[in-house]
This record gives sequence, C-alpha cells and structure tokens, in this order.
Amino acid sequence: MKKKVLRIINRFNLGGPTYNAAYLTKYLEDDYETLLVGGLHDDSEESSMHILDNLNLKPIIIPEMQRAINFKNDRIAFQKIQKLIIDFKPDIVHTHASKAGAIGRRAAYNAGVKQIYHTFHGHVFHSYFGSLKTNIYKKIERNLAKKSTKIIAISDIQKHELSKVYKICPAEKIEVIPLGFDLERFYTNKEEKRHQFRAEWKILEDEIAIGIIGRLVPIKDHHFFIDIIEKTINSCNKKLRFFIIGDGEEKQNIIKYVKSKDINFSTNNSPSTIQFTSWIKDIDIANAGMDIICLCSKNEGTPVSLIEAQASGKPIVSTRTGGIENIVIENKTALLSENGDLERFSTNLLKMINSQEIRDNFSKISEEKANEFNYKNLINNMKTLYQ
Repeated sequence: MKKKVLRIINRFNLGGPTYNAAYLTKYLEDDYETLLVGGLHDDSEESSMHILDNLNLKPIIIPEMQRAINFKNDRIAFQKIQKLIIDFKPDIVHTHASKAGAIGRRAAYNAGVKQIYHTFHGHVFHSYFGSLKTNIYKKIERNLAKKSTKIIAISDIQKHELSKVYKICPAEKIEVIPLGFDLERFYTNKEEKRHQFRAEWKILEDEIAIGIIGRLVPIKDHHFFIDIIEKTINSCNKKLRFFIIGDGEEKQNIIKYVKSKDINFSTNNSPSTIQFTSWIKDIDIANAGMDIICLCSKNEGTPVSLIEAQASGKPIVSTRTGGIENIVIENKTALLSENGDLERFSTNLLKMINSQEIRDNFSKISEEKANEFNYKNLINNMKTLYQ
C-alpha cells in the first residue's frame, strides 16, 4: 500500500514553491498518494494554476490561507487542515513556506502524524520587518522546528543561515535539497523565440535588452534597479532597453520613482527605455529575447528567475543574497555585488553590456549549471529523505 502525503503550500502564486510542490505531487505518485492543498494567490500576484493544470493535478484550495496574518482566517484554515488530516490519514505531512508551515505543522503535530517535514523556500529573518516582529517569527519557527522530523533547506547557504545565523534548529536536523524544475522549454527554439519577443516589443538588432523578473514588492528592491538604470544610461553610449517583468503592490510606487528620475517608460509595448510588461507566462520566450538578466533582491531563497536565466543561456548580474551563490557560478555565469552597492552593481552591468565576448562565455557555462536543478534530482532526493 502506498504511503499517504499531505502536501501543503502557502498559496498557488507563480514561483518556485508551486513548481516544487507540483512536481513532487506528480512525480512521486508511483510511490506515494499525495493530497495537494494550498491557498489562493493574492490579487497582486499571477496565479500558478496553469502549472497544476499542465500536470493534471487537482488541488484542494483553502481560501482562508492567505499571506497576511489574520487570526480569524488562520483559525479557519487550521480547522480545515485538521479535518483533512482526520479524513485523509496521512503518513507524512510536508509543508512549503511560512504560513503553510505554521498552520500545517501544528495541525499535524496535534494529530500525531509521525513524519512532519517543512521546506524553507526563503525566510523573513532579515529585510522584511523590524527587529521586534522578526524576533517573534524566529521564536515561532524555533518552536515549529521542534515539532518537525526534518527541516529542508534549498541551499547550503540557507542551511548555514537557519542553523548558525538565526539558530532555528541544529544543523543535523536540516537536509539540503535544491529545488527542481522541468527546464526543457528554456533550452529549445531559442532563436525563434528571441525573434518573436524582440519583434513584439520592437527591440532593434543593435539594442541590448536587460530584464528583471519577479514580484513588484519591496524585498525585490526595484527602486535600486531604477537607480542602476539611471547610472547605466548616463555612463554608456550603447542602445539599451530595460524590462521590468512582473506585477505587485509596489508597481505604482516604482512608476512614481521612475518619473522622478525623468526616464521615459511605457506600460505597453511602445518602445521606451523602461518597459513595464506585467506578468509574462511564457517566460522562456521573454528570456530568449533578453541579453542580460538582473536581480536586485535584499533577501532570497533560490530565485527561480536566475535558474531559468541560466537554462536560457543568459548572463546574470545580481546582488549576492540568500542562496544565490549556490545556484550561479560567480564570474562564470554571474557577476555579483553586495546588497545596495550601487557602484559595484553598475560596474558589473556595464562590464557585461560592453563585452559581447563575456556574455557569450557566460552563456556557454550557464546552461550546464542549470542542469543541476532538473526536477528528477528533486524527486530522487525527496524519495530518499521520506524513506
């Protein structure tokens, strides 16, 4: 008889956690019967339901399980998960990300579930909140870790942070299992996709397209990216186009900041220095059309955009934060700088812009590096842990 897994994710928004939970649900089905549960995406986020549809997965949606803390909704979500545990009788409960981890692990522990796992896809222990709120979250996570069979970190750097820096639990309780993705679409038909994207956005042959991909939220630090753009266009005589791909609560604030810099921009495909594209589901097509991918985050787990960028053969310029150093090869697939270091980031970006040779050399290594994040490795690693 197959063992039963109750897999709980914060919400079905576009990003690494959904891919992780979806692939584990789909490709462990020969050995495990899995019930996938999650909350709804926020209005400011792109839904990830198309990922589940493509894999023919039918999750249970708990609308009350939302990103924001709401005692009434959180209590209802807890009660619904308690009932699922009673009805489904899982041998394993595996939670993904903070809200699912807080509600799901407590319910599983109270119900006497023998195997309880939690994956940290990122953490909120710096750059999100003030010290008081951050310390409360640390205390909650330390308590939840005691109720967990194993904690799963998605990079060696994250394991170090959880065990040594923030002291959530001892290192021996943490397993490192990198995220896994089906990256085949990023490797194929690149020239055709490049032509398609650049034609749609009216990118000229001699223009260099630079993109940043992700939610428009404070932690991603798009304001810093605008500062980078301002400094770069004032220091470079090449034709440049910058693409901000994504959406979120900070969009209007970012647009206001762009206006204050007097940089021309567009929220449609009218050619401008800065293009706000909103979400693009076919991100393999967008990546193919780019020349350089950037990331400016203050805090990250394993940014999917950089894994996909490497699979697309795109050189990266990024801040050095979270697990980024575990997913790129510094000075071979990416140029890195410290958070907030405008001079170094700008220097790195100009170096990449000004040298086609560097971009080509980085591109060759990037695809090979991305192969480490094949979903088959994720499946095998998780199967070993469960057993």
